Amino acid sequence: MKKLLTLIVISFTLYGLSNNTHSLFQAYADQNITHNQAITHAFKNQQSDIQVQGSGKVIKILADDTNGSQHQRFIIRLSSGQTLLIAHNIDLAPRINRLKKGDTVSFYGEYEWNSKGGVIHWTHHDPRGRHINGWLKHQGKTFQ
Repeated sequence: MKKLLTLIVISFTLYGLSNNTHSLFQAYADQNITHNQAITHAFKNQQSDIQVQGSGKVIKILADDTNGSQHQRFIIRLSSGQTLLIAHNIDLAPRINRLKKGDTVSFYGEYEWNSKGGVIHWTHHDPRGRHINGWLKHQGKTFQ
């Protein structure tokens, strides 16, 4: 009886997933647009110190910033067309070694306004526990 109930639950779950796959992907796409819209709003209003999440395509890889804490730097373009500099502290978090132009990178970090589109930083854990932990995701791996 227990095996039968398990089979029934699995069947309904798989049926529901197959019928809702498009809806799940659409919800993810809608959520990403919403995140990117929040960043666009912060840019237009010259706001800073805002915790944001989003994703974009890498359009340029820059040299590391080695003044003070070392940061891996690259520029992404959001679906809105806005560009962002990602400044990822590699003294506190692993570098994305296989990053290349055209790759998609998701992020969670702090937005700082500048006239070129803004900067995302705090894409890592805070060893002192005073700031919200951020992250970058690239090819299924999380860097924080």
